[in-house]
Amino acid sequence: WPGKPGLSDIEGLRMSADLQESGTFTTSNEMFNKLDTNIKYTFLSNAFSVQSDCPGREKLGYGGDLFCTTESFMYHYDMAGFYRKIVKDFTDDQQPLGGITETVPFVGIADAGPGDKSGPLGFQVGFPYLIKKIHDFYGDKRLIEENYAALTKHMKFLESSTKDHLFTTDLGDHESLDDRSIPLTASIFYYLHAKMMNEFAGILKKRDEEARYAALAETIRKAIVNKYYDAGSGKFEKGTQTTQIFALWSNIEKEGTQSKVIAALVAEFEKKNWHLSTGIFGTKMLFDVLRKSENNEMAYRIANQRDFPGWGYMIANGATTVWETWIASDNTFSKNHPMFGSVGEWFYRSLLGINAAAPGFQKIVIKPQPAGDLKHAKGTYASPYGSIGSSWEITDQHFRLNVEIPVNTTAEIWVPLKYGEQITEGGKAISMVDGIVLVSAGKLVGIKEEEVIEKAKVAIRRIRQRSGVKARDHMEVNYR
Repeated sequence: WPGKPGLSDIEGLRMSADLQESGTFTTSNEMFNKLDTNIKYTFLSNAFSVQSDCPGREKLGYGGDLFCTTESFMYHYDMAGFYRKIVKDFTDDQQPLGGITETVPFVGIADAGPGDKSGPLGFQVGFPYLIKKIHDFYGDKRLIEENYAALTKHMKFLESSTKDHLFTTDLGDHESLDDRSIPLTASIFYYLHAKMMNEFAGILKKRDEEARYAALAETIRKAIVNKYYDAGSGKFEKGTQTTQIFALWSNIEKEGTQSKVIAALVAEFEKKNWHLSTGIFGTKMLFDVLRKSENNEMAYRIANQRDFPGWGYMIANGATTVWETWIASDNTFSKNHPMFGSVGEWFYRSLLGINAAAPGFQKIVIKPQPAGDLKHAKGTYASPYGSIGSSWEITDQHFRLNVEIPVNTTAEIWVPLKYGEQITEGGKAISMVDGIVLVSAGKLVGIKEEEVIEKAKVAIRRIRQRSGVKARDHMEVNYR
């Protein structure tokens, strides 16, 4: 080489599996836009024949990482073929007694598992969860049918390994900044296994097995609540962010009695000045919990933090991919790890509000949750039925929402609105627009399944104004 090579003399070639983009996302928050870019860089550099934990060191397909990032990957990329292959990796390496290994392909790592060279409960759960999400996102129940025997064998192994319907060994909430509550989280992972087996049996119309798994799940749930829940304080075990989030995400404490659990969670975040201390599992579950409990203002505050710990701290310290740990590392830990990229799911589910209400997005819920100082958000998701679009902006005290819905689907659209205000579409009162039906008391009115043929239908639900949603003079809804 003539002289000394400089940076301009070196050309890098970025490689990955041939994943097609399925989602687009942008907002008025530039940090979020940068974070979404970092997530995509991280995901692509960890997608070759396996979904790896990092591209430069282990390069292994950990089941726990899959559990945490499956939905975020699916919103960003078409993962249908890639993930079917990963399911085959799981079944290829299923152990003699039914245990699922910590990594697929299996390389001999078996940390804190219940035996049979199986992985921790939080890593074994990646197997059924991946099958569930392929069904949810792509409407494909063949994988449930094809792998039901392996799923049953796996569940029998877990049932034979438990004591009093609880587990005590696991890795816990990996990379958490708080002390881990391993027996609690391990037992909740076991509960999730039983719940998914109940769902799979129901989808395949195996009624006796569906009933058996429902009963098993309820037995596990009661055992967890009896051992780890303090009804007075609303806290599970140590009462950390992670323990509260696990309980809420899994519905261990039944809906309608969760207010104390949520209050204890909010108090934990307030103690830390609205910074998270969760590990990979708690972080993945957090934004689902806040979305479903209508606490997106809190979610925004947490995600938007610019100092330690948080994604803004990573970016402020030069991150171009997502780190393995919240703490800045001198390369002892990887600076390219998909796990905390789970927040990308929140961009689509909450900020854009694009959610499936039936397998394969045949039924859709569009429920954007404006929060913080956001002025606009825009994005699309390429579902099996076609492109779903959600774009909203706040200008001059108006909230404008544009929605694109594929044909042969139905959509329920939620608009943040104060009672007494007007919703219009194309300048007309919403009640005067053909193909749009107002929803009353949470139920669709006037739309029958058999009528939804060759034409997209849009439903509008009016909801009470919540904190974080400012009053508008009126709101417009446009749809195509």
